[in-house]
Amino acid sequence: MQRKLRVLADAAKYDASCASSGAPKRSAGKDGIGSTSNGICHAYTPDGRCVSLLKILLTNYCLFDCVYCVNRRSSNVARARFSVEEVVGLTLAFYKRNYIEGLFLSSGIIRSPDYTMEQMMLVAKSLRQQHGFAGYIHLKTIPEANPWLIEQAGLWADRMSINIELPSAQSLGRLAPEKNAGTIATAMGQMRERITEAKAERRRFSPAGQSTQLIVGADDATDATVLQTSASLYSDYALRRVYYSAFSPIPEASVVLPLKPPPLRRENRLYQADWLLRYYGFSADEVASGGNDDGMLDLDIDPKLAWALKNRHCFPVDINKADREMLLRVPGLGVRAVNRIVKARRHTSLRLDDLGRLSTGVKRLLPFVITPDHHPAGLTDSLQLRSRLVEPARQLSLF
Repeated sequence: MQRKLRVLADAAKYDASCASSGAPKRSAGKDGIGSTSNGICHAYTPDGRCVSLLKILLTNYCLFDCVYCVNRRSSNVARARFSVEEVVGLTLAFYKRNYIEGLFLSSGIIRSPDYTMEQMMLVAKSLRQQHGFAGYIHLKTIPEANPWLIEQAGLWADRMSINIELPSAQSLGRLAPEKNAGTIATAMGQMRERITEAKAERRRFSPAGQSTQLIVGADDATDATVLQTSASLYSDYALRRVYYSAFSPIPEASVVLPLKPPPLRRENRLYQADWLLRYYGFSADEVASGGNDDGMLDLDIDPKLAWALKNRHCFPVDINKADREMLLRVPGLGVRAVNRIVKARRHTSLRLDDLGRLSTGVKRLLPFVITPDHHPAGLTDSLQLRSRLVEPARQLSLF
């Protein structure tokens, strides 16, 4: 059992769609089921809470031969498989020891998509129905499976996710010929319909919605293409999140794959750009326009500052008069700070000191705003302004 857990927890680390990060061991010097080194990750809820999850695959056997996947059919890796009862037992054992608060379960394809989806559904059903498990359950959905099985799984899971894998149907056809972009889109559409119907009827079906994962750097898609794909997924399927996973070279890789992984900073910039799409009112084209001419985001500065530097005609803005939509585009102002500004200026005229209390990014926003006691002489040359604002060592922080 310990060997299975070691193999299948390690195989699950490539799935980023539970927003995981590594956790330290609870028992120093020990290794095995009682240690958080095997399969326990951290997921973060929208309100900032940290939730520990048992993150494993049902199996890393797979009928498919996607060239970017370490668990592909032709891969020479150690294989293992859990039974439904074993996953249920592990989840309950970890939960009772207060190591976890939920389960993230994915799987390779064994026998058939229907059989695999049924096994995963039975794990969730057994936990809920037979053992009264009230923790969080996230199931990775297999789009080729029968829609009835996916619907049954949604009755027991808190969140369902269907991996789109790659930014374009052309790339998917070239690197994962046994998968079909149309099938994935259809499954996402059906999932959205079921979630919408359940909310309207006030019944339970994947109450935390659906998400997806997109691999970055396995093909030649630009960041502009990736963001266009993400924007379409949000609008067409009401996804909660699109997760970006930087391609990692795998053993005995195909010659069609890159020899080196993309810069990790590229993944970070895409997450920042995704934040702009979801919370700051930017379109995919606007975010991409702030990057380089080749369709790639600027790796040295965050995409919001990059857009502002390329659209200097929009600045500076009067902090006491600009509408909320424009304030959200000011570098250094986050959503919470903007909401506080809009609320406070109903009662008083905000000055520079007030901004210092409402936002931690005052240095970044000074060239872009006007207050009664602050009037920037004008935006200087973009290169000079860029050099003044960029701090390379700290540039991974969000806006």
